[in-house]
Amino acid sequence: MTDATFSHTDPAAAAVNRVPQATPGFWLIKLTAVTMGETAADFLAVNLGLGLGATTVLMTAVLAAAMVWQFRQRAYVPLAYWTAVVLISVVGTLITDNMTDALGIPLLYSTIGFTLALAATFALWFASERTLSIHEVFTFRREAFYWLAILFTFALGTAVGDLISEAFGVGFAGTGTLFGLIIASLALGYFALGLDAMWAFWLCYIFTRPLGASIGDFLSQPAEFGGMGLGTTVTSLVFLAIIGATVVTMSRRA
Repeated sequence: MTDATFSHTDPAAAAVNRVPQATPGFWLIKLTAVTMGETAADFLAVNLGLGLGATTVLMTAVLAAAMVWQFRQRAYVPLAYWTAVVLISVVGTLITDNMTDALGIPLLYSTIGFTLALAATFALWFASERTLSIHEVFTFRREAFYWLAILFTFALGTAVGDLISEAFGVGFAGTGTLFGLIIASLALGYFALGLDAMWAFWLCYIFTRPLGASIGDFLSQPAEFGGMGLGTTVTSLVFLAIIGATVVTMSRRA
């Protein structure tokens, strides 16, 4: 998705923007990152036997270190940025899983809560900066709002995906198909019907989370649960390889 909102005509300003443009490579890594976030969280908590609590503490600490690295950058650095995205995807998944499994909060309540939290983040961001554009993220405060919004999109996407696939009984494949169609309709609205670019971006960003989670669950979960039974280890490694190859390509082009 690109237009005046998604591209910057001032080369000097573009050079200091700290986040990437919404290119096809961006969306590819975003989808694979959220897919890996779902399977990696399950791999650490279940396959390695760390448990939900220990996995959450560990990955939150790793994410904090990655965010320090990211915030030290004064321009978009693919390795630092996408490391943060992958880790925030894992932590966002774990936040929702803790609320559901450890605290017993219904997925519907989590969905409503994260929707309100994300809306409040956008409202405060716009009130403070008068823009939500991803191509004007060149100050600490704007970047802080940006990453907070991303965290809530991951947590919200996890809650929505689980709500539809599990609580509503749609299943992994059905949920993935549903959100794929939603994203396709948003793309159609943007390219053909004049949907605002900024909102098209953020809505697609939200809905790629449940789409990726559904893909990850479909590939990794056993057949009796509606999956293909590849396991979280294989699925996580495959998507990690895709992410790594794409980041390397983007870094070389940069």
